[in-house]
Amino acid sequence: MSERPKRIMGVDFGNTRTGLAVSDPTGLLATGIPSVRCRDPKKTAELVAEKAAEFGTELIVLGLPINMNGTEGPRCEETRSFGTLLGEMSGLPVEYLDERLTTAAAHTIMNYTDTRGRRRKAAVDALSAEIILENYLSRQKNQAK
Repeated sequence: MSERPKRIMGVDFGNTRTGLAVSDPTGLLATGIPSVRCRDPKKTAELVAEKAAEFGTELIVLGLPINMNGTEGPRCEETRSFGTLLGEMSGLPVEYLDERLTTAAAHTIMNYTDTRGRRRKAAVDALSAEIILENYLSRQKNQAK
């Protein structure tokens, strides 16, 4: 069995806001961190790479917005391009994870917690990244069994 990276970053790439989450050093828990607000993909990749270095991450998991029918559309292409930039700028491996319904799940959680307005917009991206990372960590744990 290969050694698991110490810290992993989950990323929910968006045109305006990019949600971020990091795992704890054991790779068991995911925690959302403040989102990056930027419209330029290159600058966004630079800012995310800085956060990855700040948190000592060794792997980045980027949510891939696959269509509900399982196909990849233009948004997947943009996300893969962003992932390539992010990998180059951070020097870290980037893995992709199907993110279907993560934003819907984040909105459902926001409804349960009655989070509204600006707080909701800020929190939903980090929560989506957290869900992406939790899904990745669960998958890794299940594959190890």
